[in-house]
Amino acid sequence: MANDEYIVEMRHITKRFPGIVANDDISLGIKKGEIFALLGENGAGKSTLMSMLFGMYEPDEGEIWIRGKREHISSPNHATKLNIGMVHQHFKLVSNYTIAENIILGIEPKRLMGIVPVVDIKGTNEKVAALSKQYGLEVDPTAKIEDVNVSTQQRVEILKMLYREAEILIFDEPTAVLTPQEIDFLLQIIRGLRDQGKTIILITHKLEEIKQVADRCAILNRGKLIDVLDVAATSTQTMANLMVGREVDFVVDKIPANPGAEVLKVEHLTVHNANGFPVVKDVSFTIRAGEVFAIAGVSGNGQTEIADAVTGMLEAAEGTITLDGQDITHATVRERTDLGISYIPEDRQSVGLVLDFPLSDNLALKNYYKPPFCEKGILNPAAFDEYGEKLIGDYDVRSGQGIHTVTRSMSGGNQQKAIIAREIELDSKLMIFVQPTRGLDIGAIENIHRQILAERDKGRAILLISLELDEIMGLADTIGVIFSGEMLKIAPADTMTTNEVGQYMMGVKQA
Repeated sequence: MANDEYIVEMRHITKRFPGIVANDDISLGIKKGEIFALLGENGAGKSTLMSMLFGMYEPDEGEIWIRGKREHISSPNHATKLNIGMVHQHFKLVSNYTIAENIILGIEPKRLMGIVPVVDIKGTNEKVAALSKQYGLEVDPTAKIEDVNVSTQQRVEILKMLYREAEILIFDEPTAVLTPQEIDFLLQIIRGLRDQGKTIILITHKLEEIKQVADRCAILNRGKLIDVLDVAATSTQTMANLMVGREVDFVVDKIPANPGAEVLKVEHLTVHNANGFPVVKDVSFTIRAGEVFAIAGVSGNGQTEIADAVTGMLEAAEGTITLDGQDITHATVRERTDLGISYIPEDRQSVGLVLDFPLSDNLALKNYYKPPFCEKGILNPAAFDEYGEKLIGDYDVRSGQGIHTVTRSMSGGNQQKAIIAREIELDSKLMIFVQPTRGLDIGAIENIHRQILAERDKGRAILLISLELDEIMGLADTIGVIFSGEMLKIAPADTMTTNEVGQYMMGVKQA
């Protein structure tokens, strides 16, 4: 018997993967026209549950009811026919196709030229432009995906759903790759979609966003449904505690820094992009042992290029980089690693990991060529396994089949934990963290903040690059603010307010 109140009803849903129960007897109902949030830690089972609603997996047990009718959703195409759409955390777009071509892929509108059906690309461009205007998602239908930024790609994913007339829209971690300004805009769009009668399901672990837009939220913890709450009547602290299963401390506990000798010195650094255009312009700064030097800035102002130049991933066009008194401006990436640089990169999937390798191989990527992993040129698999087991335990990396898990199959947050485990274990003098908590839940963020400060207190020099201003204000000893490739201001963190840092980030130079 269906409950007419719900447009989507999931009853006693269970889904298992090798070594893990991703969803354990979950029952919940979602009302038509509401924004319903699914909240939980990385690997809590949020994406798996919604992937079953979208037909990517089938439940091992339980039933799914849509609009009062029991449905067996066998594929994403079937879900589309039921007017269900999904924007995935890692976008599924063809990079050398235009925006319009991506939107119509698989359902191309044809018109006849004589007896030959051809794709009506002109008509499509007009329809996509009109649709994007209607929902406040303006895009250029003829632009190629590889030429547009991340937030535009996300708009394309949303338009793909709307073009297919989706009424139930699933967003999987939609703000993980956006700047604060883009996040505000996206949340406005989500509210607008609800006002036009759509039902929105939001998978996230960002409590502030849930508070801003959601009507109700379900909390998952390790595959089990903990509670369904009315958002307006629930504090973020309560949500956080239920999600993590313990009291969460929002305030970073930090003892005053005790900086030592200079570890990194960057002088007059200029870096060019692929087109020979300077993206870092005459930047100089130093980081001492036991100091967190944080670079604040809006995305795309040259901060990641500074990190890539220090680690050897990008060539310095001008200037020098010195580590512990040694000039490393032209050293290779491996030489810099061996001299004592750890790097947690912004793009964990294409730069930080080899996704098709097992977890044990990824954890040893930086030292597989040294003993005990390698003796006289022969790899020692037992050493890989032993090291992997130790790191999984020490850093709470959750994976279905332990060290043998193919890294691609892990949740984004656990992939990030694996990189952080590998890089911290190198015991480097200089540790570079770029967006270390992007896409992580509140429990994992708290943990990583503690780890960063623990490394600082052991005397490591830390370069932190983050788009999260709260993170910078909470962790930094010294802040450098970058705008359009130039370092506008460097000052002790305790002498600057969030507001001042924000103004410099927007390029407002003060006297």
